[in-house]
Amino acid sequence: MKYRRFIKIIEDNGFECTTPAKATSHRKYTARRDGRLYVITVSYHLLSDEITPGTQSSMIRQSGLPKKLFRK
Repeated sequence: MKYRRFIKIIEDNGFECTTPAKATSHRKYTARRDGRLYVITVSYHLLSDEITPGTQSSMIRQSGLPKKLFRK
């Protein structure tokens, strides 16, 4: 999966980028659901880069969203 698709999925599910644009290659996306704050750290240089499997699993876990949302 590419970073562009991952970010679209999390934004469609209520996450917002809380890091200023161009501040760093690590961007934080946050969402509040069921009284809990979820924070995902997304580190990329190009939106067209592929996410490595371990990094993708970690970001999905941080999101608290079901894995099936991220399947093709």
